[in-house]
Order: sequence, then C-alpha cells, then structure tokens
Amino acid sequence: MVGASAGGLAVAEALRRKGHQGGITLLGAEPHPPYDRPPLSKQILAGAWERERAHLRPESELAKLDAAFVLGDAAVRLDTAAREVVTASGRAFRAQAVVLATGLTAARLPGQDGLAGVHVLRTLDDALALRAALLAGPRLVVVGEGVLGAEVAATARGMGLDVTLAGMGPAVMAAQLGDPVSTLLTRLHAERGVRLRLGVAVAELTGSGGHVTGVRLTSGELLPADTVVVATGSRPATGWLEGSGLTVGDGVECDSRCRAADGVYAVGDLASWHHETLGRRLRLENRTNAVDQAQIVAANILGDDRPYIPVPYFWTDQYDVKIQAHGLPHPDADVEVIEGDPEQNRFVALYRRSGAVTGVLGWNMAKAARLHRQRVAEAMQARPVP
Repeated sequence: MVGASAGGLAVAEALRRKGHQGGITLLGAEPHPPYDRPPLSKQILAGAWERERAHLRPESELAKLDAAFVLGDAAVRLDTAAREVVTASGRAFRAQAVVLATGLTAARLPGQDGLAGVHVLRTLDDALALRAALLAGPRLVVVGEGVLGAEVAATARGMGLDVTLAGMGPAVMAAQLGDPVSTLLTRLHAERGVRLRLGVAVAELTGSGGHVTGVRLTSGELLPADTVVVATGSRPATGWLEGSGLTVGDGVECDSRCRAADGVYAVGDLASWHHETLGRRLRLENRTNAVDQAQIVAANILGDDRPYIPVPYFWTDQYDVKIQAHGLPHPDADVEVIEGDPEQNRFVALYRRSGAVTGVLGWNMAKAARLHRQRVAEAMQARPVP
C-alpha cells in the first residue's frame, strides 16, 4: 500500500479479514501512524482532541495486523511492470499487488510559500501548525468557500477569532450543494459572525517582514490578516507517478474494479474509476468512499471480480449543523424540501435533474436522509444519472 492513511489501512485490514496470509507493507510519506482527516478542520483545529485521538487505530491493533509500516519515506517512483515502488530514501519494494492511496495535494496561491502565516490544511502537522497560528493572532482570512474553507471558518469562529471568508463562488459551498442549500449555509455563517466576501477573486497576498498581513481582492479591497488559510481546492497526488506508464488525468484512471494496470489498484481521493451504474468516470474525496472502495480492492486482489458501484456520499459539520448528502447533489439541480423545515434548522431536500432523482441531502436530519437514500439508488439503477 502506497499511502498509510484511511484508504491504505482499510485495504490492509480487509485483506487480513478475508484470510490473506502474505506480507503487507504500508508506505507513508508522513511520520505519523494512520490517522483520520475529517477531524483536522474541526476537533484537532479547535483543540477539543489531542492528536492521538485522531489515530485510526491504537498501536495494539496495528500490531495485530502483522504489517510493516514504513513511515516518513515518500514514494517517488513506480515501475508498473515490475510492481516495484521506490521511496525517497532509495528503498525499493516489490509486491504481487500494489495499491495506490496517496490522496491529495493542497492547491496553493502564487507567492504564499514566501510568507509566514499562510497555511494549507491537509495533514495532521498542518492542523497543529494552523492551530498554533490561530492562538497567536485574532484575525483570520480563509480563501476558498468550499467544504474545507467553510469548516475552518466555522471552527475559527467557535474559537472566538475574527474571521473573513473569501471565495469566487456566489455562496458557501455553492459548487457542492447548489441553491437553495448553499444560500442557507451562507446565511448561517453570516449569522455566526463570519464576514463574507463572495464572488470575487484574490489578487495578491500582502506581507511585511516576511509575514502575511492581508489578502487583496480583485475588487481592490484589502482584508487584514494575522493568518491566512488557503482552501482553494486540491489535486490528486500523482506527480510521483510520472513515467510509470499509468494513465493519469483527474487522478489515476482505473477500470470499474479500481484497477489501474495488471496488479496495480487505486483507492480513495486518488482513484478515478468507471462507475458502471452511472456509466461514467467518477472520483470522490471523502473518507467513507476510501474505506468502502478499499473493500472492493481487497476482494479483487484476492481473486474476486467485483465492480465498485456505490451511491456517492459526503458529509460536513459546521457549527450546530450536520449535513449528509447521498448521491450527486448537482449545483444546477432542481431542489425540493420533502421533510422538515429550513426555518426550523431541520430538513431533507431532494435533488432532481431532467426529472430524475440525483441526490438527497439531510440538514440535521441524518436518519431521514438515509431512508430517502434508496430513492437515489433506485434512480441510479433505472438509468444513468444525467
């Protein structure tokens, strides 16, 4: 397993549950044992959890896995034909099957690497460094109105910081949730005291003495900042696969079995696979997908022939709101509230495109949303989602 986070660990555990007795090696670029990423922007950043609580398994459970963990040594090259992975230290590992699970790389703004106080949030170390920065200065500017930017803004407001959220979208998470849900989420942030600068791009980061002092927008407005978080997206961590012979586009391109080449598989944020039911390629960025996909990969490594055909799912927690989405809640879909009431802070919304159900979303109504998930599954089976 190249990647020692949720996806890689889940494949290893599934192999053992299914009776695999051979050797298993997990290679990780970071020095930490496998940990959970969703808490980084919430519990870890807020200081509600110590770092060890984010670990996916205690040391005793990892020991029972009887796997070799090679941590702090990033993979730098893959020989697909030989199924050999070479790490930054020069070590080479060969295997009957290689699973790629290197996840994502955070996008960065021009000029940010030369300024202290500008952060991205992808790793545990990123979260700890950002928390220290937030405790040192009260003014935070978050660049990016997507899931991560919204979660960081919510956490920082809960810590009492002065927060401005800037982004090019018309509303918070508009690209993920569409209107009217993104409008409600935007209102929630405004009500909690976040200053919003939406529909406008960043022109530059300003600094003094090597430390960031603000974010200048293309409108000309300068947003003063002690700390800036850049949450403008991410890209699959595929740079190390150059020359491997694998097809790399928006992630590592796989067939419906999550197979990128003979004996080479991909899972999690990195994997772009053919979803047979939807009839098109899909790549999902969340831990649920990584763990579910890992079960299929493990089964196929051991000789099964199973397609990965999930109903897509993601969630986000912001303030006292828990949002769960099943299916694909396209931003241009028609949205209907079918249970609850947005004004009561609890509702279920159904998404349709061209009359076909594409997704269901629960806003503080997780159980009800799960019950309606079947409508999404049935619509997927009936015909490809438009």
